[in-house]
Amino acid sequence: MKSVIADGIHYFGLSGFPITVRRVGTDAHRTPSHPHDLTEVEHSHDFSELVIVTNGSAMHWLEGTDFPVAAGDIFLLQGRQRHYFHQRTNLELINIMYDPNQIGLPENELRRMPGYCAMFMLEPNYRRQHRFASRLHLGRVLLARAERLAEEMEVESISTDTGHSIVLRAKLMELLVFLSRAYTNSDSVEAHALLRLGDVIGALESDYAKDWKLDDLVKVAHMSRSNLMRTFRKATGKTPIEYLLRIRIQRAMAMLRNSDRTITEIAMEVGFNDSNYFSRQFRRITNESPRDFRRGSTPSAPPRL
Repeated sequence: MKSVIADGIHYFGLSGFPITVRRVGTDAHRTPSHPHDLTEVEHSHDFSELVIVTNGSAMHWLEGTDFPVAAGDIFLLQGRQRHYFHQRTNLELINIMYDPNQIGLPENELRRMPGYCAMFMLEPNYRRQHRFASRLHLGRVLLARAERLAEEMEVESISTDTGHSIVLRAKLMELLVFLSRAYTNSDSVEAHALLRLGDVIGALESDYAKDWKLDDLVKVAHMSRSNLMRTFRKATGKTPIEYLLRIRIQRAMAMLRNSDRTITEIAMEVGFNDSNYFSRQFRRITNESPRDFRRGSTPSAPPRL
């Protein structure tokens, strides 16, 4: 089967706001539910897709592995992940499509929530290892609330009223927070393991200027030192201390752009005790000095965490 790229332009339009909602239903003839419906075609996206399974069941093929899905399952598909659904039985989905790089989500604040870190950052990386057991699964009452929020987004996504993009973004954030809180209350063993890592990321995001030691993070995670190092690197691609450095540099970049404080003052503000060490780390991560960055006319993108 040849994989197809689902371009955001087909769902958001040429100049549309990059958040939209598409419903998928299943009838006896597998009739497409909307233009560019690729539910049963192997494809990947150049955007993120939050999938809410509202009815029925199916097998979900994702990057070479089949996972059973059923009503109540909610999971994130990140860009460039190849997938499709098959063996559909009365399957109904709500797909919330959005481009996180274009809509300005407050990631720094969202990452303070262990449930957000676990569900939206970590679970996609652990899906195969956990055999999809770390997914979010909602009972009918909570699923109905998630559906209502998605329906409100669907109405707004086709609205031409002024401010509809502001409402869409706000509704998406409300849904992300709701799902993050629900994930925190998940009762699966696999989800709890991810939440421990989410606690570490949330602690670093909330108090990035603190003089964190690895032993402090071991206590937050309730893991052994070796297990924390191994699982954190697998989840994020970095050690906890390298992750912390990048948070600090990201905050420093914002201060350099938006304040007239000295470089030394900013270094101290974000948690560095030595401005020379701060400058070396800043150059290593951004490929330019803090001074050159401040002078630059074009703001650089924040470092990838």
